[in-house]
Amino acid sequence: MSEPEDGELVRKARAGDAGAFEMLINRHYERMYAIAFKWTRNPADAQDVTQTACINMARGIRKLLDERTFTTWLYRVVVNAAKDSFRQNKRTEALSENNELVSQGQNPEEALYTRQMLDEIYKLPEKEKDSILLVFGEGLSHAEAAKVLGCAETTISWRIHKAREFLSEQRARKG
Repeated sequence: MSEPEDGELVRKARAGDAGAFEMLINRHYERMYAIAFKWTRNPADAQDVTQTACINMARGIRKLLDERTFTTWLYRVVVNAAKDSFRQNKRTEALSENNELVSQGQNPEEALYTRQMLDEIYKLPEKEKDSILLVFGEGLSHAEAAKVLGCAETTISWRIHKAREFLSEQRARKG
């Protein structure tokens, strides 16, 4: 027996089927945690954000009108939960020496460069940071990131352009 598609599970969950909702959460939990971690850079905070996102999804699944937009909605719920957590904790940076964002296959110099780049990305204004993390961190297209962030695709392109300019300036100053 094959696994039901997300669309079918969304339809059932909207109708109140708790088992279908649980299957959706189980299927996407690791992705949700990974998204949360990219925003919080802290395992405990990422876990809290993911749990909050699950609760928010349970409350809002009935409002999801088109099951084809589930993945976009999922990203939006997790990103919003991460932003809310950030604001509630009133932190200016969620810096961590945790290496989970750094690829396991990198040599020490590449790992150091990656950590330095991530530190610079987290200094970007919120909208530019969100755009960079969705496009380059999550592999979304500009159009997909625009849907998640509720803006035009050209806005995502502009934000990434501005972020690249900022990062280039930072590198030039350092070296």
